[in-house]
Amino acid sequence: MTNPHPNLGTPPKLVSGGLRIVALGGIAEIGRNMTVYECKGKLLIVDCGVLFPEDNQPGIDLILPDFSYIRDRLDDVIAVVLTHGHEDHIGAVPYLLRERGDIPLYGSPLTLALITAKLKEHRISAISREVREGMTEDVGPFELEFVAVNHSIPDALAISIRTDAGRVLHTGDFKMDQLPLDGRLTDLRTFAKMGEEGVDIFLVDSTNADVPGFTPSEREIMPALNRVIASTKRRVIVASFSSHVHRVQQVIDVAAEHGRKIVFIGRSMVRNMKIAQDMGYLTVPPNMVLDSKDLENYGDDVVLICTGSQGEPMAALSRMANGDHQIRVGEGDTVILASSLIPGNENSVFRVINELTRFGARVVHKANAMVHVSGHAAAGELLYCYNIVKPKYALPVHGEWRHLKANAELAIESGVPRENAFIIENGIVVDLIDHVAEVVGSVPCGFVYVDGQSIGDITESSLKDRRILGEEGFISVFVVVEAQSGKIISGPDIHARGFNEDEALFDEVKKEIEKALARAVADGIDGTHQLQQVVRRTIGNWVGQKHRRRPMIVPVVVEV
Repeated sequence: MTNPHPNLGTPPKLVSGGLRIVALGGIAEIGRNMTVYECKGKLLIVDCGVLFPEDNQPGIDLILPDFSYIRDRLDDVIAVVLTHGHEDHIGAVPYLLRERGDIPLYGSPLTLALITAKLKEHRISAISREVREGMTEDVGPFELEFVAVNHSIPDALAISIRTDAGRVLHTGDFKMDQLPLDGRLTDLRTFAKMGEEGVDIFLVDSTNADVPGFTPSEREIMPALNRVIASTKRRVIVASFSSHVHRVQQVIDVAAEHGRKIVFIGRSMVRNMKIAQDMGYLTVPPNMVLDSKDLENYGDDVVLICTGSQGEPMAALSRMANGDHQIRVGEGDTVILASSLIPGNENSVFRVINELTRFGARVVHKANAMVHVSGHAAAGELLYCYNIVKPKYALPVHGEWRHLKANAELAIESGVPRENAFIIENGIVVDLIDHVAEVVGSVPCGFVYVDGQSIGDITESSLKDRRILGEEGFISVFVVVEAQSGKIISGPDIHARGFNEDEALFDEVKKEIEKALARAVADGIDGTHQLQQVVRRTIGNWVGQKHRRRPMIVPVVVEV
């Protein structure tokens, strides 16, 4: 099993006729999926998604893949192929198209409709090429074939990429639901046919690789939804991803059965469901949808379908939990969180559950009712795929380390030689040359943070500063000294935030700062920068010893 190595150097120039694969996001993490394929001087990108921030990334809105590897070669990019319409696969497309706006986007009808609506909000109009399962397209040196896969959003595709170097099969996100709501099965027949023709590298969704057996069918949540909605006296609020058309369809079907109207809440939910309905992916009985403005004039016989199942601060459900949404949740209401927890979101989600419960609502979630099934294949399904595709090499993608490792072990159990099961990280370069694959180097690949209007300006050290400010507090020290003698004329004035408000708290350290400055000047240390460092060290040591804190310290020494 090939592990990433910190000593991997810059990869050599790609040999003529070779295929290079570089993931710029989506490996060892859930989100930010983006893989770059290079052949004959041309670049093909599969997916371009975002990652959502965790608690230890304060103030960050989104995290993007690192485009620096392709920034000097944007003219060589011949297409972006999108496997499906989830944010972790399409959310960064607007940021890529800001750098070069005429890159064609290939995707299924719903995927293109969702990304077109998103691009419209960014005032970008893209060149789009609609593809469907069963189609093949020659895009430069890449022969692409699109395969139907089942996922938690309609119209998902796997992609076969064929070049002179060999064939790669990229599953995208998928599972093998045998009774899908839309009747669209994962096309195992085509997977098997490709396996017979020969698949060199199999890039496989790893998200549920450590879950034994098979992922339950989407239909299996119907009884739980039915029970919950039937037993609720007042309103039902269902939080789901705004792209989970199948889940919303089931909620609509159950609501109709119980004679309840539905209301879509949240801008992305309203937008996406309108698109899905217009395109025939969502079936809504006539006169069933209420406008949220008319909610006050209607009784409690409603099901509200909103965003915020991950505890996102600005989403509708979080605002209801904070009590700052027009919809007030109370006694007799039921809230259903119809999704799983994305790693890193646990604290936000539990906070929302606690607040809604405090208001008197009953909160139903995956842990206490069957109201969610995953959109990703479990270990049994992955083994099934390895056995029919029979790849020469396995390259697990889309998952954290534990998922990638579990997926690689499944590949090995199914007969892939251990040395041919690659566990890699973002930025590691794999070359396929004449049907032989190997790790040949790595390229720089970091996190790109979106903070309001700023993209990429926030660094790891800025985030460290934010964490210190949030957790340890802030102290500023202002001292005026005489330039010649170094004698203190004014100060030290100390201002603190996140500490005891008692001003006398700092009397002891003021004397220490005076002594330290006097010693420094006596030792010939002068210049405001050096004296500021003396002040920083003195107060830093004092706060560390006395208060066990490491605040941000901003010393200002002025010479007159």
